[in-house]
Amino acid sequence: MEIMKYSNCGKLMTLYLSAKENGPLIILNHYDGDGQSVVDELKELGADDFNLLCIGNLNWDHDLTPWYCPPLSENDTPCTGGADEYLDLLLHEIIPTAKEHIKGEPVYLGIAGYSLAGLFAVYAMYKTDAFDRVASMSGSLWFPEFKEYCMTHEIRRKPEKLYLSLGDKEAKSRNKVFKTVQENMQALIAYYKELGIDVTWELNPGNHFKEAALRSAKGIMAIIRN
Repeated sequence: MEIMKYSNCGKLMTLYLSAKENGPLIILNHYDGDGQSVVDELKELGADDFNLLCIGNLNWDHDLTPWYCPPLSENDTPCTGGADEYLDLLLHEIIPTAKEHIKGEPVYLGIAGYSLAGLFAVYAMYKTDAFDRVASMSGSLWFPEFKEYCMTHEIRRKPEKLYLSLGDKEAKSRNKVFKTVQENMQALIAYYKELGIDVTWELNPGNHFKEAALRSAKGIMAIIRN
């Protein structure tokens, strides 16, 4: 697999290139490193060849959050709601540049992410029709007023495939906001199924931080399967 590393708009890009013409392109907003741990898990799972763009050096609490949220614990930082700005950068700068490097035109475009990046992936469904497939792994669907937003706004394009996952201990939190994550996710799963979206839901063992690379790979696998 050919790997390209470059910077774009202050973000770090690692593009894992498919050898195939017109292979799918999956965008993975990634917290740490170049996504190699996720790629290793994808290989273990026997993933088909596809283009994967891992984006790092994100301002995590700004780029991936839809609106302001104050700190939820004593040592926490606020979320400052820069998702619209980052999505615009993604659509008009980052993705077009990546497409210049891959072979042909992607047969479909997907977006995936873990934690706040998983929240961003779901939020993107409401702001753009660019993404055909969406994967949100341990997505931060506890985010205040996000469930209500999703149920009262129109999805710009219903994804062909939507994957949602969570750890079975994530809702077992003393924090009253974090503990809503599974309830919110299950409500949204039911809502999306009512809309006729092909939803895959998976409950993984462990807390939010367990096997993040494997969970990410499983989500990507779910949306690249035909």
